[in-house]
Parts: sequence; structure tokens; C-alpha cells
Amino acid sequence: MDTDATSDRPIRILVADDHPALRHGVAAMIGYEGDMVVCAEAATGRMAVEEFLRTCPDLVLMDLQMPDMGGAEAIRLIRKHDPDARIIVLTTYSGDMHARMALSAGAIGYLLKGAIREELIATLRAAFGGHRRVTPSVATQMAQHFSDETLTPREIAVLQGISEGIGNRAIAEQLGISAGTVKDHVSNILDKLGAHNRAHAVSIAIKRGILSGDDIKPD
Repeated sequence: MDTDATSDRPIRILVADDHPALRHGVAAMIGYEGDMVVCAEAATGRMAVEEFLRTCPDLVLMDLQMPDMGGAEAIRLIRKHDPDARIIVLTTYSGDMHARMALSAGAIGYLLKGAIREELIATLRAAFGGHRRVTPSVATQMAQHFSDETLTPREIAVLQGISEGIGNRAIAEQLGISAGTVKDHVSNILDKLGAHNRAHAVSIAIKRGILSGDDIKPD
């Protein structure tokens, strides 16, 4: 990837988001910069991968939640084709676990949609220069939870059951374990998340991105 600052060629950017208004707004902001251009747009994760392979952009702006293929999976596929690809996540998800997942997938930046006006151009320039950049509020969360003990896959499964409003016995049957084991998992979950009760644990898990709020059943 050519990052020669003396080159007359503009920085070419692929914008991947399922909302046309967001894509057009981002393109308009980038259009004001004389050294940047949107070379392609994508409305799905799969389209993002296809457009990356077709246009070979310098940077990618990638939403996490998109039809047919999530942003994290699209990032992994793009990085599989090009390990040097520079991808910035552009999302509404402010949880530290969402950010960790994206960065682990290979993203170089993490930008909240609410901070586009203030941070977009600076984030693009930082990423083009090979520097990692994370929205400050998200970076603060990541630092706060850096030393926290993570939930095990089984504990997350139990927490998912709690979020669906089912009791310990039903969770036990669903997971093929004893009700006593579920009770122990619940205790560990509350301790690790610093939660006062089951509902508080679910609330914390959604905020941090451990669970998706889209999966929660209404009362």
C-alpha cells in the first residue's frame, strides 16, 4: 500500500454502510478534502469485500452491523486477501467488547458515528499513516475494563438465557448442565461484571457489547 505523502494521487476510500444517507454524508465530508476521494460504496458486508477486491482502496470505513455479513467478518476476509489493508470501523456501538472484537479482526481504527463531524478526517489521516486511532470515549472504556476477568463461552451462554427471560432450570436443560451449575455460573457472571442482580448483568453486557441488544426479548 502506497502511503507516500508526496504523491499527487488522492487517498482512495471505500465506505461500507447499509444506510445510504450515512454513506452520502460521509462522502460529502470527504469531498471537501482536496487529497481524499470516495472510490466506492457498499451496502452489505459481502459487497464491501467485493468492492475492496475490485477497487483496492487505501482505506475502508466499515460498519459493524450490516446485511448478509457482519463488519467483523468482512474485515477478516479483506485482511485475508490483503494483510496490509487499513480498515476503520464506523459504528454506533460504543461497548469496549465491540471495539476489542473489531480490532482483533484487524481494524486499525474505531470511530463512533456520533463523532463523525469532529473525528472523521483526523481518523482517516491517522489510519492512512498507519496509526491506530480509537474514539476517546471507547478507548477509556477499554482501559477501564482492560484487567477485568472475561466471561467464558459457557457463562455468556447462560447470560444469553437470562436475557431471554428464562430461569435457571430451563437454561440448564437448554445447555445440558445441572441447575446447580447454572446457579454457580450466574454467581460468577455477577461477580465478573460487578452487577447487583441478573437484570443489571444483562444491562452491563449489552452496554459493553458482550450481548447484542437485538436479541433481547421484551417483557
